[in-house]
Amino acid sequence: MKTSTLIILFVVGFLTTSVSAQETMWFDANWNQTEKEKATYYRPSPKTKNNGFWIVDYYINGTKQMEGFSLNDNPNNEKFDGLVKYYYENGVLYQEIHYKEGTIHGKRKVYDKDGKIKTTSEYKKGKIEGDFSEYYDSGELMTRGIYENNLEEGTWKIFYKTGKIKEKGKYEKGERIGIWKTFYKNTYKK
Repeated sequence: MKTSTLIILFVVGFLTTSVSAQETMWFDANWNQTEKEKATYYRPSPKTKNNGFWIVDYYINGTKQMEGFSLNDNPNNEKFDGLVKYYYENGVLYQEIHYKEGTIHGKRKVYDKDGKIKTTSEYKKGKIEGDFSEYYDSGELMTRGIYENNLEEGTWKIFYKTGKIKEKGKYEKGERIGIWKTFYKNTYKK
């Protein structure tokens, strides 16, 4: 009798925990928890995966807003690890960010609403550190340079859409230094 009562209590407890663990969280436009009627985003219960959680957030219309692995499942205090993808409301990829234990670390790519690359950058321990590139809407390279400790450093180049150099110069700790050369387009026709 005691064994069957214990088993029943265990099953009821398990089912109660399972049902409560599957609750959807609702967020307003500022990512504060709210009720469903006032929500802009929502998050189904994250799935347990490799000593962490696979989190997927959605816009209220059902389109995926973000997906990635976190070491915890605390809303607004996630500790992302690995690649996290964010999406525009139309479902097009907005950005891909690599994290290491909750801090941006690695490559970050940002896209426009048509899915074309806008910027690529490298991060180390939450700071822009390394190569940076920016692109025109048409996809051609616009700017290329290097960041050190969140500041522009070294030689930077700005390009015309044709790929030819428009400007070239140096940065030191985020400030333009020395002479910057400007290269004008050849606009006359033979």
